[in-house]
Amino acid sequence: MTTIDYSVWDHIEVSDDEDDTHPNIDTPSLFRWRHQARVERMEQFQKKGEELEKGLAECRRKLAEVQKKIRELECSSAPKEEVSLAQVEEKQLKKEEKDWEKKIEAHRREEKKMPWNVDTLSKDGFSKSIMNIKPEPKEETEEEKEQKHKTFVEKYEKEIKHFGMLRRWDDSQKYLSDHPSLVCEETANYLVIMCIDLEVGEKHALMEQVAHQTIVMQFILELAKSLKVDPRGCFRQFFAKIKMADQQYQDAFNDELEAFKERVRGRAKIRIEKAMKEYEEEERQKRLGPGGLDPVEVYELLPEEMKKCFDEKNVQMLQDVISKMDPTEAKAHMQRCIDSGLWVPNARTEEGGEKDTETEYEELPKEPEKKD
Repeated sequence: MTTIDYSVWDHIEVSDDEDDTHPNIDTPSLFRWRHQARVERMEQFQKKGEELEKGLAECRRKLAEVQKKIRELECSSAPKEEVSLAQVEEKQLKKEEKDWEKKIEAHRREEKKMPWNVDTLSKDGFSKSIMNIKPEPKEETEEEKEQKHKTFVEKYEKEIKHFGMLRRWDDSQKYLSDHPSLVCEETANYLVIMCIDLEVGEKHALMEQVAHQTIVMQFILELAKSLKVDPRGCFRQFFAKIKMADQQYQDAFNDELEAFKERVRGRAKIRIEKAMKEYEEEERQKRLGPGGLDPVEVYELLPEEMKKCFDEKNVQMLQDVISKMDPTEAKAHMQRCIDSGLWVPNARTEEGGEKDTETEYEELPKEPEKKD
């Protein structure tokens, strides 16, 4: 038969179970003093645990912000250097998160080793039993996340857009109560992209409206993470808190909203610049002549006398200018004009005679567009 282990009772700290004291010492006062000292030690120990939990929660909040920033940068095709910096910060925060978890685990082990006393002995060991066994969450791949987001948007795009256009707290709360499936990370991500699209389209007022709802959703998600509950179960707490007009909480919300709108403007500017570069490159490819040169660039490199010939579309003037130039230089300029399609040499025979392809040309094309 197995014996019962009574070692847990070997270290119990109870003031009224001490050895007899000296007759000159007020025993009740001594016991009260010892009890008070023990209570203060317990409070300090508990405070330390709360600070560790708070540090872990803050670290996880920063990590979530960085991960969200990385997703926004990837969606807006930001420079690789900016994405790399954000990924380095994410890696550092993950390391800090593990350090906080180790400290909390060490604190809990230390708590288990502490001797029992009258205060801990009198507490309920457990008042109810809850079976809450969850499988270890499997980390999703980027492809799975992308497919999940795409499926969600296809199903709820109309509802997300409607939520993005709301403004009043009561309207937003009621709409989420009617559509609890919207309280999730996918909705926040879609609203971010929606804000950037509106800013690119110069719909600034609408962008600011949707940005407000984006921060509402992000604050709900952050609250759920800090409380370690499903976001669908705590969004009413957010609205209750924000409607109480807590100045500090309201200021934090407004600061985050303004910062988010600035980030959206920055991402929109980058997207516009990228689109302009792509458009300019497409136009340049369309302009390229038979020799692969850009007529605008060739025109800019011509001597002023030759530019004047182009401007006036005067072949005779061009021939006169070429005759006065160094033959090698003139030939190089004319070859570049031909390769760019700026001038088309007349290689056709006319009345049985063959014209000089280097000096005589067909009707001049239109003057190339000049760069701003």
